[in-house]
Amino acid sequence: MALLDSALYAFVTMNGFATSPVMLVVLAFIGAYLGVRVVEVVPFTRRIIERREAQAAERE
Repeated sequence: MALLDSALYAFVTMNGFATSPVMLVVLAFIGAYLGVRVVEVVPFTRRIIERREAQAAERE
């Protein structure tokens, strides 16, 4: 039961942070950064980006 109480306390605390406008902006920046990192790591998306960059270089 103590584990459940700790988990519920953590969720209530995070809910308090998430409802703050400042924290929402911080979470948005963190999410955007992680999204960019994931796109660079996933091989499929990396190939798409490299193909677009190569096409842009050919046009110049």
